[in-house]
Amino acid sequence: MSRGPSSLKRKQPDSRSPLESLTEQERILYNVIRSKQGIGIWLGDLRKELNIPDNVAKKFLKSLEAKKLIKLVANVHSKIKKHYLATEFEPSAEITGGAWYADGKLDTGFINILKSCCLKVIYNQRVVTLEGLSDAIRRSGLLTVDFTTQQIEEIAKTLVLDNEIVEVESNGVGEFDSILVGKVCYKCTSKGSRGDPITGAMASIPCGVCPRISDCTPDGIISPKTCRYYTEWLNF
Repeated sequence: MSRGPSSLKRKQPDSRSPLESLTEQERILYNVIRSKQGIGIWLGDLRKELNIPDNVAKKFLKSLEAKKLIKLVANVHSKIKKHYLATEFEPSAEITGGAWYADGKLDTGFINILKSCCLKVIYNQRVVTLEGLSDAIRRSGLLTVDFTTQQIEEIAKTLVLDNEIVEVESNGVGEFDSILVGKVCYKCTSKGSRGDPITGAMASIPCGVCPRISDCTPDGIISPKTCRYYTEWLNF
């Protein structure tokens, strides 16, 4: 039996870009996810926002993942919930936990080491600016791992909350004579901690070592309600 020319034709691959090949429903879903940028969106919230059934949402998400337009990322606040981001974005610190998390777990060891280093420097220098604190720790060789000034600032803020140090502004007089007037500085409290391991009530709960505690609010992205470490501590 002879075959006509039409029967010999092969289906040509789709030369359109992934975005161009989206159906209307897929495009709506993709635009919602993309609009969330680095925060991304949880599957449950996505379904509510678009008012679509679970099976329909999963079908479109699977298609978008196959086209490499979105990706599934881990959320440190809930490893059970599926969280999606557009592939062009990197997950924000609110999702990953930032530099304070290693493999999805709060790196309490690193946090406590940084706290101890900060306290040692502040105790020895009596009063120090954020920049001076960061530089002193780098020069001291107390840490063999890299860190940022922002991390030191977050650690300093937790030490203020722990009442280990106080935050003051320079008046340019006495112990502040080498610091510009109005510059924020840190001093040890009357307890005069030398940077020994932190103990006490706050040290026994995750909040005591969490550098994001200043960002923690009852209804925020970072909150006691969503913190699995706080929940585990309560259930211990």
